[in-house]
Amino acid sequence: MQVSYRKLWILCAEKEISKGELRKRAGVSSATFTKLRKNQEVALSVLLKIAEVMDCNAGDMMDFVKNEDPSVQDINTDEVW
Repeated sequence: MQVSYRKLWILCAEKEISKGELRKRAGVSSATFTKLRKNQEVALSVLLKIAEVMDCNAGDMMDFVKNEDPSVQDINTDEVW
């Protein structure tokens, strides 16, 4: 299984919150934010900070998908931005 944060980027667009603004408001380091953009695993504490800023639950900002799902491979977050 692999994690996909595509829902988070869509949620940001809907709430008109830029990626930079989200990173600053959640107090997330740029290295950790890069992990999010690359659909890599991050600590639960990071997800909790983001959920608080976005006023949502984990399921509202991420999905677990099978590794062979081509829609998750090298996703371009600018497509939903």
